Amino acid sequence: MAVNDPIGDMITRIRNAQMRKKNKVSMPGSKMRERLLEVLKTEGYIRDYATVAHANGRSEIEVELKYFDGAPVIREIARVSKPGRRVYASVKALPRVHNGLGISILSTPKGLMADHEARDANVGGEIICTVF
Repeated sequence: MAVNDPIGDMITRIRNAQMRKKNKVSMPGSKMRERLLEVLKTEGYIRDYATVAHANGRSEIEVELKYFDGAPVIREIARVSKPGRRVYASVKALPRVHNGLGISILSTPKGLMADHEARDANVGGEIICTVF
């Protein structure tokens, strides 16, 4: 089955796995997903992720989810920019998620980064998702 929105699919898999208190979740691999997971890892929302290559040329990503006192670290994760409606923001118009407690992940000319890194680098871009 073809997936129209691979990033939205990844976010939904993470959300569903956390509702079921799973330690790991797997998904098809792509460079965009790996970059997004790298931002989540550096911000402390997931423990780790690993890419597994299969013999048929396809890759799979295993994400190790993070919990604190039995509750998932990611309280909310939502897709902002969708294939049908892209959402862009300049550096001055970057939204603050829960008054700065959460992050927005942006696709900028300098790569994927969290909103505070984009403000420091003085770049705007497409808002991929918000995490709290």
